[in-house]
Amino acid sequence: MEEEGTQKVDHQEPAPSVEEKGKVEEEKAPKDVNEEKAVIPPPEQKVVPAVNEKVADIAVIKSTEGSVDRDALLAQVTTEKRFALIKAWEESEKTKADNKAYKKLSAVGSWENSHKASVEAQLKKIEEKFDKKKAEYAEKMKNKVADLHKEAEEKRATIDAKRREEFLKVEETASKFRASGYIPKKILGCFSY
Repeated sequence: MEEEGTQKVDHQEPAPSVEEKGKVEEEKAPKDVNEEKAVIPPPEQKVVPAVNEKVADIAVIKSTEGSVDRDALLAQVTTEKRFALIKAWEESEKTKADNKAYKKLSAVGSWENSHKASVEAQLKKIEEKFDKKKAEYAEKMKNKVADLHKEAEEKRATIDAKRREEFLKVEETASKFRASGYIPKKILGCFSY
């Protein structure tokens, strides 16, 4: 009977040892770290996978050493988990800083564009104003030129009228001299008798 009892014990699955419990906890720990690591990446950055290499190294160390103190393994796992959480926090803060800077840069860009458009509108308004004044002054100058031309024509006309009057006077005087037979004393101003 004792043999049968021992045989029954042999056929039952042995209880998990301390190492196996550590492996089971270790396998669960990387999944937790990866789940906590999931951070929404910024548009230009990619998320680097969490500390999978270190977890794989721990599994190799466990399998080769045989009996490793459970507390040491748990401490190592919690340390790596802490480092993974710190790294995730760091990436999150960097992403926040990038997003904040991008938002501020966008605000500065839109501010610059709006003010630039305002200044360009003012410049265009001033140019239109100057063009209008320039057209008005050009019109005034053309009117002045036309007035000067008109005045000059009037002066020419009066001078021409005086010249014709003098011609008529001279012709009348010459005809009187011819009729009377009188010779004028001054033919030319420099040849006087």
